[in-house]
Amino acid sequence: MPITRDNKIDNLAVLAVAELMAASARTAPKGGGSDDTSTAILTGKEKDELADAMELRQEKKGALEAVFKRDAEGVRKSQAVLLIGVRGTTPKKTRGGVSLNCGACGFDNCGSFVVAPKNRGEDFVGPNCIFEILDVGIAIGSAAKTAGLLNIDNRVMYTAGAAAMDLKIMDADVIIGIPLSATGKSPFFDRG
Repeated sequence: MPITRDNKIDNLAVLAVAELMAASARTAPKGGGSDDTSTAILTGKEKDELADAMELRQEKKGALEAVFKRDAEGVRKSQAVLLIGVRGTTPKKTRGGVSLNCGACGFDNCGSFVVAPKNRGEDFVGPNCIFEILDVGIAIGSAAKTAGLLNIDNRVMYTAGAAAMDLKIMDADVIIGIPLSATGKSPFFDRG
């Protein structure tokens, strides 16, 4: 009996790639030899709840409302969403446990950064250590590369991560979402 392509096969492929992307994010290089990134994969009802939360953010963002609605439509059309987050409110230390005191967070030293109030802004918690943010950026790039190599359509979405923060899906200060699709045409392009 021949094997035919159908939605079940496509969905299984997307889920397998999402798992490989999570592994790529985990094994991506991290500064200081420590890893504060985390991942989650959403499908079905959880994925649709994320899209609903993205649409609810329209009211909060004013001029950017079309971006959240547009991206929510892409998430609804996707088969899965990989979330990659980071706890960035703790400064990165070197392998020897020494703070770098680079000042990119806006404070004179890591000691001042540690005691500074951590605030939830419109989308994320901050201030953040630049090295933790770089780590999550590298993890996102590594995950998206894996999807591309395996021919699964994807799009990195700040909007999905901001909505994931509202839903408290992960213990993270910053989250970015990557919806995934295996269809004849990518639902993430030809966007208005």
